[in-house]
Amino acid sequence: MNILVTGAGGFLGRNLSASLLSKGHKVWNFSRKDHPQLQAMGIETICGDLQNAADVLAAFKGMDVVFHVASRVGIWGDYKDFYQTNVIGTENVIKACRANGITKLIYTSTPSVVFDGSDICGADETKPYSNKFHGHYAETKTIAEQMVLRTNDEKLCTVALRPHQIIGPDDPHLIPRLINAAKRGRLKIVGDGRNLVDVTYIQNAVDAHILAFEKLSSQSSLAGQAYFIGQERPVVLWDFINEILSRYNLPKITKKVPAGVAFSIGLFFECWYRFFRINGEPPMTRFVSLQFSRSHYFSHQKAKIDFGYDPKISIEQALDLTVRK
Repeated sequence: MNILVTGAGGFLGRNLSASLLSKGHKVWNFSRKDHPQLQAMGIETICGDLQNAADVLAAFKGMDVVFHVASRVGIWGDYKDFYQTNVIGTENVIKACRANGITKLIYTSTPSVVFDGSDICGADETKPYSNKFHGHYAETKTIAEQMVLRTNDEKLCTVALRPHQIIGPDDPHLIPRLINAAKRGRLKIVGDGRNLVDVTYIQNAVDAHILAFEKLSSQSSLAGQAYFIGQERPVVLWDFINEILSRYNLPKITKKVPAGVAFSIGLFFECWYRFFRINGEPPMTRFVSLQFSRSHYFSHQKAKIDFGYDPKISIEQALDLTVRK
């Protein structure tokens, strides 16, 4: 099949593209710039902007399937920037799929679409979307996911996957941020340190995407559905972080800050940065304080039943593969 991956230059997109290639598919990347690493793999990049409908329409010509992985990710920034990429960009993807007769659209979403700041312990996909957001990323991804799922019909089958905290070798996001914060002395346990969270090893996240793609059809049970994706069990977040730090020969985090205090500090910094129009990312935000202090893990039973998702790489193996001792 001819498959286009938006954002194939990113962590998930690159690994997903490599697995699709290994299965004999022809794969293209759609992004704003060339990626030599993808070219070396045999993946051609079609340059363009998700926010430009004409770019997306032209790039999708001749494709059979689209994996929409690209999005604006972050804990800080202007709402319009998140909206333009995550909402308008996804709208352009849907329209281009329709215009080009593409039959399958696999959308990479996030569990943050249901996170309202409260503990989430083993929830399944019946949990409703949040109506209380503490960041523009979650809010705009919620709008986009709803658009994708409403689009599903006999001509264009859609599915949304919600992998949680993807880790793996060369992870450019989570672990580098933790290491940098620890080295600068900016990392403290938020809350009591006993909160449980889901993580997802990169290859398990890739497998989930491919399994969903292979099962997706107008007659399948997963058409028009969303799925949480994670490991075989949640981890105690701060034990997990300290294990990672120890593998980098960094001291474990023992100092704590109450969850309510961290939330208030986050609110203060958000107001301060907005009022003075300070460039860069605040050292704390409300969303970060909640993510670090609350439990947020999910049932993955629906993905197992509907398309056979079962993480092949365990949490222990994932740590060994991600951070060599």
